[in-house]
Amino acid sequence: MYHDVPIEGYIQVVNQKLAKGGLFLTAKHESRFNTMTIGWGGITRFWNKPIMIVPVRLSRHTYQLLDKSKEFTVSVPLEKNLLRELSYCGTHSGRNENKYEATGLTPIPGKAVAVPIIAQCELHLECKVVYQQTIDPDYLNPEIKERWYPDYHTMYYGEIVACYRIDSK
Repeated sequence: MYHDVPIEGYIQVVNQKLAKGGLFLTAKHESRFNTMTIGWGGITRFWNKPIMIVPVRLSRHTYQLLDKSKEFTVSVPLEKNLLRELSYCGTHSGRNENKYEATGLTPIPGKAVAVPIIAQCELHLECKVVYQQTIDPDYLNPEIKERWYPDYHTMYYGEIVACYRIDSK
């Protein structure tokens, strides 16, 4: 079911998917988990490690989970059109409803961290937070601040500890 793949072969497609519909970010703490949509972030290298950078607003339900657990997964739909599900997960809160029942998405166990992945996606990244920083508005360009920031992001730098494909449902 899990087929390890080199992250280097997927950096471009992950970054393209971020810009066109987004990716599913899942976080879990204890028995609670939530999936949200991210449209910003990317894969790079820091500290001689492959790193997935994900921004999560302080107001998001996922922020509370990720800030406690320090682990997350990113599920990437490669061939399937999951734009409706991505839109839903980006506009509804897991605080108030079950996104999985509403969208038909299926959380299943990953292989390296204690956070589920989305079964309908083909590509998965499992990450452990190695650094995080909340945006400091004093250092933010005023135009960006005015346009994008009713509340700020914490930038999570997750070491990619597993990258694999699955046969999606």
